[in-house]
Amino acid sequence: MLDPENLYEVDSDVPDLTGAVLLHHLDGFMDAGSAGGALVEQLLSGYEHRVVARFDIDGLLDYRSRRPMMTFVTDHWEDYQAPELVVRLLHDSAGTPFLLMTGPEPDFRWEAFVDSVRHLVERWGVRLSVGFHGIPMGVPHTRPLGVTVHGTRPELTAGHDTFFNRVQVPGNVSGLLELRLGEAGLDAVGFAAHVPHYLTQSTYPAAALVLLDTIVQATDLVLPVAALAESSRRADAEIQRQVAESDQVAEVVAALERQYDAFVDANDKQNLLVDPENIPSADELGAELERFLAEQQRKPE
Repeated sequence: MLDPENLYEVDSDVPDLTGAVLLHHLDGFMDAGSAGGALVEQLLSGYEHRVVARFDIDGLLDYRSRRPMMTFVTDHWEDYQAPELVVRLLHDSAGTPFLLMTGPEPDFRWEAFVDSVRHLVERWGVRLSVGFHGIPMGVPHTRPLGVTVHGTRPELTAGHDTFFNRVQVPGNVSGLLELRLGEAGLDAVGFAAHVPHYLTQSTYPAAALVLLDTIVQATDLVLPVAALAESSRRADAEIQRQVAESDQVAEVVAALERQYDAFVDANDKQNLLVDPENIPSADELGAELERFLAEQQRKPE
């Protein structure tokens, strides 16, 4: 394997980051409700930031499977949206530095990439690496959202409910990074917000908000919640309006509520997954909500 440091370039002016937290969210795997993506957007819009490490994207990305956008104007190419896989330095509301790694999930050289991130974690003295995204679940939007939590030590996940015993899922770089960091004796956790399966294709701010709250609890970072809380309130109000306008939607949501409440009353949280035999299809509600959203977008301000 090539030297992991050959996969990235580090800024020459990086301050002492000993004890900092590394947050990471990579595009390309699963992010129901755009939960992780919305949180990244909120962090980057809420704080000043600068790139402190940049990965060699040419060696990691399959451009033909995820073609970057180009802009053509009249008779020439005007712009090319070059993909970036970078680590940015931010400071929270208390002035505490933290790191945020974002960009497309690598298509190639997963082990080399993960090893490179581990080198950066050790180089900078990162105390905790945190991945976050959204996953679809058979739950209604009218009930509190859960979070699946996993980590490299039991102490890192203490106090959180477990929803799975043993399950196999498609591999992803963030999961592999957590696994390899744990094998190296480094602390890492991952948070997956539970998104109602009929809202997975929409941006669902409530899921980003629950991720933010969970990250704050795990890291002690002081991060803004007001903007996401307001976005969540508006989105929930719009969803409620859409449900009220469709008997079919209301019926599906009511069925999910009954199942959710029955499982909670029985303290059987491990079964809050989509059961195709007992839960209505996501298409039944998703199609209705998408139609309402499309109509809403066409309405004048």
